[in-house]
Order: sequence, then structure tokens, then C-alpha cells
Amino acid sequence: MTAPTRDRRGFLQVAGGAVAAGLLGTSPAGAAGAKARVVLVRRREVLGADGRVSGPVVHEMLNDAVAALLGERDAAPAWRRIVRPDDVVGVKTNIWERLRTPPELEEALREEVVRAGVRRENVAVDDRGVGSNPVFQRMTALVNVRPMRTHAWSGLGTCLKNVIMFADNPPDYHGDSCATLGALWQKPPLAGKVRLNVLVMLTPQFHSVGPHSFAREFTWPYCGLLVGLQPVPVDATGARIIQAKRRLHFGDGRPISPSPHHIEIAGSRYGLGPSDPAEIDLVPLGLAEDVLV
Repeated sequence: MTAPTRDRRGFLQVAGGAVAAGLLGTSPAGAAGAKARVVLVRRREVLGADGRVSGPVVHEMLNDAVAALLGERDAAPAWRRIVRPDDVVGVKTNIWERLRTPPELEEALREEVVRAGVRRENVAVDDRGVGSNPVFQRMTALVNVRPMRTHAWSGLGTCLKNVIMFADNPPDYHGDSCATLGALWQKPPLAGKVRLNVLVMLTPQFHSVGPHSFAREFTWPYCGLLVGLQPVPVDATGARIIQAKRRLHFGDGRPISPSPHHIEIAGSRYGLGPSDPAEIDLVPLGLAEDVLV
């Protein structure tokens, strides 16, 4: 395995107590003026030669990222800060058949929530059925996970976009490249409940044309996860990686189309975190080669 760019113990020695102490809906950082932390963890061995996801490796990646995100030496206490035993937890996944959230990662999330003390019957993983799922109807906390890909309506399929299934009428949020997605996060049943955002960057899609477009040639084995408490810093970092990959592939600065300006707007208008890289504390773990950010 490639040595980490910055291992967790070394990171903690440098960062000390300056960690993100709040969760979404509270103060976005642990101290006044602190940057929003995003952890990028990459491991080449997460994908086999056949492209299959290694469950144990992706589980380790998730736990490494969560521990570093909250400044803990181990994952267990970090998870206990994200969810409480009395929580009812929904894991909002994405099952689009061409590039879905890996089931191995869904199971890792479920297991860590249960290990943190939440009763198994109070945890559910769902996508299109969140409106009728009885656990999601009672949920007090949500973990938001989806793969990054280009998208015909929003420019990019992001953590911000992933919760659109909670809208009474999702097309209401499609106008102007889904510019008002951030408003959905301030309404029931989401307001104050999203505890963690995981943007899957294992094989992201960096180009597409038209609705539901997919071409394997426009994906690549980036072998990463982006993890943060707030959606905007996570999505903005993912967008920078996608744009960098497009620049390498096409040989020019061809922008993502349509513009994924819902990310910046969700921060500036709806208070869901900063999109400016200067305001994001990006913590890299693992594989540094071709990191693109």
C-alpha cells in the first residue's frame, strides 16, 4: 500500500484541538475562523483487477476518514460523536444502476452506526423509497452517501443533489441547474439532521451528454472517498477533481456543463459551508499519485 500523504497520528499532532466540533445545522467549525474540514482518503487496493470493490478496504477507508475528520485517534469515538444510541438513522444512498453507491460501503455505514450504539432496527439504507420508509419517517439523523458523476440537470451529481428524493416534488428544484437545492436542506425532514456526507470517488464519471447518460470510458479509478460534515466543502472539492480530470482528458479548460453552480449557491445563500478552497481544510490520506486537487 502506498504510504499515506499525512497519516492520522501525524495529522493530529499538527492539528491539535482545532477540529470540526459541530454537526450540520450548528457552527460549521470548532473555533471561530476555522476552516471547514474535508478528508480525502484514497487506496488503490479498494478496487480489484475486475473493478469490484473490496468491502474490508472501503470500510477501513471510511473509518480512517471519519476519525481524521473529527480529530480522533480511532474511528469508534468519532462515530459516537456523529450518532447517539437514541438516534433513528437513515442512510440516504444512490442506486442509479450505472454508477451506484457500492453495497459494501452501504453495509460499512450501517455497521458503524450500529457499533456506535444505535439499535439495528433504527437504521435503514434507502434511496427512492425514503418518503415511505418507516425508519426515514422517524429519523433523527441522516448519513448522506452517493457517487460523484456528471449530471444533465445539475452539472454534477453531488451530496447536495442526493437528497432531492426528500422533496415533495423533485422537479421543483430542477430549474437553473438545480440552483435552489440548498433550500431543501433547511426544510423538514432534513433540517438539522444531516450528520455526515460521503462523496464516493472510487470510479467517478467526469463527462456525459444528455439525461441518464453513461459511458465507461468517461470514468476512471480514482479510488477515493471525500468525507465531511457539511455538503458544500465536500462537493466543491469533488467538483475541482472532476474539472481537473476533464482538463487532462480533453486538453483544454472545457467547463462542466451545465454549470454546477448549485454548490456555491448552497454555501453563500443557504449556509451549507464554504466552496472556496481557501476556506477548506483538505486532509489527504493514502494514495497521493494523480490526486488532482
